Amino acid sequence: MEIVARFHSPFTSKFGIPKQSGIIPELKGEIVFEPQFRNPDAIRGIDQFDYLWLIWGFSANPHQANSLMVRPPRLGGNEKVGVFASRSPFRPNQMGLSSVRIDYIEWESSRGPIIHVKGADLMDGTPIYDIKPYVTYADSHPEARSGFVDANQWKKLSVEINSEQERKLKLKGFDAADITLLKEVLAEDPRPQYQKNPNKVYGMPFKGLDVHFKVSEDNQVEIIL
Repeated sequence: MEIVARFHSPFTSKFGIPKQSGIIPELKGEIVFEPQFRNPDAIRGIDQFDYLWLIWGFSANPHQANSLMVRPPRLGGNEKVGVFASRSPFRPNQMGLSSVRIDYIEWESSRGPIIHVKGADLMDGTPIYDIKPYVTYADSHPEARSGFVDANQWKKLSVEINSEQERKLKLKGFDAADITLLKEVLAEDPRPQYQKNPNKVYGMPFKGLDVHFKVSEDNQVEIIL
């Protein structure tokens, strides 16, 4: 398969990326086409849709899957299900599927036409192999069952950023929207679900800043700047 575009996002590593698309609706990203596809004709009419399907590759997973069973985060990272009954990145063919919302189209730029989207769960630099419009009559199934997801609600963390931390973040170039997004990302609990050590300091790059944090036993996030 040929790479048609690359995704650009605030995440330069896997750690911290939302576990599914749409979880953080205002998280912005860009779809930048490879040179041979930088022709506005390739996306003519795409601005008449609100959502897109992105078919992409788990390029940050260097190892091939060696098991047909995986441990989904929604099940605490301990219980196993079949790989084809999950959305695990560790798959025989490392392909991802995400639904993203179109923010706007930049038709002319030095990088060709750019699709600005929101709500993606892709790392910066992720290769995109295909883009398809989301159509409600075929793609929307609001009454469908969702397997183990229905029975295991995701527990968000509590994130508070005090005035001093906010001041430091703003000195590092964050604006109010960036701070809100950081809180939403941390609230989704980016830790491996089998790690619950309240003394462990985690780190993740976000918008060019290396963010460190700890999580207390009562699920309170402490940001360390």
